[in-house]
Amino acid sequence: MGGGDRSPALVKQMVETAKMKPGDYIVVLPMATSIPEESVAYISGQLSVACNNKITSFNFTRAQADNQQGWIDSVKNARFIFITGGDQNKFMNVVRGTKLYEALHQAFRNGSTIAGTSAGAAVMSQIMITGEEKGKSDKDSFREIKSNSVVTSSGMGFLTSAIVDQHFIIRSRYNRLLSALADHPDKTLIGIDEATAIIVTGKRQP
Repeated sequence: MGGGDRSPALVKQMVETAKMKPGDYIVVLPMATSIPEESVAYISGQLSVACNNKITSFNFTRAQADNQQGWIDSVKNARFIFITGGDQNKFMNVVRGTKLYEALHQAFRNGSTIAGTSAGAAVMSQIMITGEEKGKSDKDSFREIKSNSVVTSSGMGFLTSAIVDQHFIIRSRYNRLLSALADHPDKTLIGIDEATAIIVTGKRQP
């Protein structure tokens, strides 16, 4: 999801995509946000209207992402995992290179649906846009299309052939995404607007 408001129809379609059975459960991961309790409460309220499945959340620290085995196993066995918005770099700094990272990929290989909004969408790519422009401090300072200007890092890597950007139209991120395309012409570049989403099944966007 590209960020912003989530309509009931959008949440309903997301839940339907997960194809959950009565015993399946949802895990919310709020590590990207500075207001985890509020973010968890908001998405949990929306999800509880769309389904009757159990919803839990784990706000991992970097240390817990390697040693909180009960939480890690719960993530691995979840049918549906939702990553909140916030700062994608903050999320990846907690998860990258940990047992939690491996658990998320195991869940993905097992067929779990992994969804995210805003920063939670940005982390889906193997090549992740951090939001920074080289040589500048303003995150939304992309005034021109220029190669070698977009700072990237390693994301979760669920999408290996595409790079995702979010808040696309409302924050005028055309220049940023086109600049990223100049650096990665072999990738599909996807800009998702607020209150919209894409669904990817395997390597295909339906």
